[in-house]
Amino acid sequence: MSDWVLALEGTEAGARAALALALFAAFLHALFGALQKGRHDPWISRAAIDAWLVILACPLALFVFPWPEPHLWPILAGAIVIHFAYKVLQAMAYSRGAYTVVYPVVRGTGPLFAVIGAWAIFGETFAPLQWLGLAVLLLGIYGLAAYNLARENLDAARMRRALSLAVVTGLLVAIYTTYDAYGIRAAADPFTFLAWFFFVTSFDFPLLFALTPRRQTLIGLALKPLILRGFIGAIVAFGSFGSIMLATRLDSVGEAAVLRETSTVFAALIGWLILGETVGPRRTALMALIAAGAVIVEFGG
Repeated sequence: MSDWVLALEGTEAGARAALALALFAAFLHALFGALQKGRHDPWISRAAIDAWLVILACPLALFVFPWPEPHLWPILAGAIVIHFAYKVLQAMAYSRGAYTVVYPVVRGTGPLFAVIGAWAIFGETFAPLQWLGLAVLLLGIYGLAAYNLARENLDAARMRRALSLAVVTGLLVAIYTTYDAYGIRAAADPFTFLAWFFFVTSFDFPLLFALTPRRQTLIGLALKPLILRGFIGAIVAFGSFGSIMLATRLDSVGEAAVLRETSTVFAALIGWLILGETVGPRRTALMALIAAGAVIVEFGG
């Protein structure tokens, strides 16, 4: 598998594979967000997901793939810090605001900064038509957030705090996207990096619960549904984060970051099909804008 990925780098087939991986990551990331925001408190859900990630990644990292090259250890250490900050901010935002409002703001803020980061770090540039596509996509995403906000009966001060956290979380999304792309490109074997990435970055929330008073929130909970949700979330996380990192190795970081934000469309569909939310003509039009923006970015280069 590693040889196949390495052979695709810099080829037209690699660019097509990156497109498919980014869209797959978008769908899975919307599902991942819904799992974290669903029935349980987002802090508890994240701890359960991360605990399963440690359990599932441990044998892969220790017994299947080789140990990382020496120069990857500092990169993995940085990933631990960045992803912990992202997870804390995301849980705080989800705890304070409606998922249908917070999620689009997080995802809409990320791609703009990711494109800028890809330019600064990797020297990637967007064509004028691609910038137009990014603008169309962001218009659709923020329009969707504004539409959902207008329909929510929430405390204004609390929602302002949630939206502020969502914007900062979006900035962290851009940071981890470009940083992870740097890490997986620095590895000789991308799957070695992925196995160790999931292993070392997933201890934080389980330890946070085990060593702090937050563990008291587990008292009285039905653990079987939480354990099942954590397991499903871990499998989805492998697919989502793994796919987007592979996409950034195969092709443009900025384009992959933008395509992943079609996750807001998938999130709206999940809300409609699973959570029973209504999808009227306005939301349909906004989702069409998001999709159109992604198409322009992909084919406008």
